[in-house]
Amino acid sequence: MIANGNGTEHELRRDLVKFSKWLYRLGFMPGSSGNLSVRISEDCIVTTPTGCSKYLLQPEDMVLVDLEGKRIAGLKKPTSEIGIHLAIYRSRPDVQAVVHAHPPLATGFACAGRALDEPLCAEAIMMLGPVPLAPYATTGTENLAASLQSLIPDHTAILMANHGAVTYGESLLDAFLKMETVEHFAHICLVAHQLGSARPLGQPAVGELLEARAKYLKNAR
Repeated sequence: MIANGNGTEHELRRDLVKFSKWLYRLGFMPGSSGNLSVRISEDCIVTTPTGCSKYLLQPEDMVLVDLEGKRIAGLKKPTSEIGIHLAIYRSRPDVQAVVHAHPPLATGFACAGRALDEPLCAEAIMMLGPVPLAPYATTGTENLAASLQSLIPDHTAILMANHGAVTYGESLLDAFLKMETVEHFAHICLVAHQLGSARPLGQPAVGELLEARAKYLKNAR
């Protein structure tokens, strides 16, 4: 049984089911949209299959692939957007899990061509840092992963133009919490601008928060 620091293969399959259901219930993965994956060894990940409701998944539905995207085990095909996941894992050896979803407010920002990089909320700065907007690329193609490539090293959450969002971190829980925070921050930004008086934090305050975030991440390791 393959295992990593987050659990055995069986445990990680069950975690993929659990977080898939949570994201579905939040309205972040309607229909068969969205996908999740987790690293189970240095060169192998387990991912959700393509074309399936995330509410209906079972542990045995998950698919094992290597970092080139070759299927190792599983009766179903891996997500058609596996390229996003592979690009992140190859660029970031520290990343253990990836979540791609379509949270409605954050996706609205992506469809409006707006990043979530305005320093309005201390919590979002601490949890995420700025969330950039990757240029549009057709889903399911190599161009989609390529559109994210330059942003992957310095961020843990990215909006994809006219598409959705992707988050990644040290575990499925970490990636899930980041996706929740992206949507929460999008809601805050929307309300602040609707009120007509959004007041971004100044550079000194942002610098202090980023310094505190760096210390927190260092101590968490």
